[in-house]
Amino acid sequence: MTTILEPGSAPAAEPEAAAPPGEAIEGRSPGRIALGRLKKDKVAMAGGVTVVLLILTAIFAPQLCSLTGNDPYTTHTRLIDPNLQIPSGGFGGMSSRHILGVDVPTGRDLFARVVYGARTSLGIAGLATVIAIAIGVGLGMVAGYFGGLIDSVISRTMDVMLAFPLFLFAISLSGVLGYSAFGLTGNTLRIVLLIFIIGFFSWPYIGRIVRGQTLVLREREFVEAARVLGATPGRIILREILPNLTAPILVYATLLIPSNILFEASLSYLGVGIRSPMPSWGEMVNEAIALYQVDPEFLIVPGSAIFLTVLAFNLLGDGLRDAFDPKASR
Repeated sequence: MTTILEPGSAPAAEPEAAAPPGEAIEGRSPGRIALGRLKKDKVAMAGGVTVVLLILTAIFAPQLCSLTGNDPYTTHTRLIDPNLQIPSGGFGGMSSRHILGVDVPTGRDLFARVVYGARTSLGIAGLATVIAIAIGVGLGMVAGYFGGLIDSVISRTMDVMLAFPLFLFAISLSGVLGYSAFGLTGNTLRIVLLIFIIGFFSWPYIGRIVRGQTLVLREREFVEAARVLGATPGRIILREILPNLTAPILVYATLLIPSNILFEASLSYLGVGIRSPMPSWGEMVNEAIALYQVDPEFLIVPGSAIFLTVLAFNLLGDGLRDAFDPKASR
């Protein structure tokens, strides 16, 4: 049947064809897009898998050590040659019971000490990173959003703390407090000190990044719309600005953790961090210095653990940065 159009009227629009089943276009969030890019980066994924395995190793350290029937504190002096003061057998006393050998002169199982050392090193670095991120993100957003005098005070505080000789301060504080302080003693005190020193003095780095990003975000349309609708500054910061800072925060956290691991290992190596018998990778390297000429395995095992951990976190951090900001890819 022919349709007759009145003068001046437009032809009726043809009905849209229904999309074929299974071909519906689904929108993707920026996070899913970044995850897709990250999955294509094989090097970053290898780093991510290594990081996950290291975290699982730290969490399930007792279960892993139970497979060989060892722990990091039991001594096996019978495995040490009394004349040469080296482990009986080659390669540091490797055997089916001690798969990485034993240390000198106590004969403690190296595998157990490395596994428990992952718990110590990753635990200190992780908690310190959480503290640094919490302080840096909070003060960075406040400085960037409010500006003016608040921004000036927080920014100058960042400058002062960035110029602070952190390494010397950590060594001095550990020496001054000694073995007991604040109701804590021994390695418990040292762990708390390391977490506090590393976390409290590392926040200006992420704080600067967050402040710069907040200065840009506060001028965006969605922030202006929330302000016009009567949203309070606190709600705008938490509900509008913070979700848009997830990517840089995540990237920086993965790059900060290996730096904190190296910092803790350096202090333990110098004897002002974790001390024996508690296992720590830096403390194990310190003990191996006097023995590496006798058997280099004592130095290679904890040194390799530090190297692989730092490398894995750096590869993952670089991959996350490229995934969230592909324009910055090399």
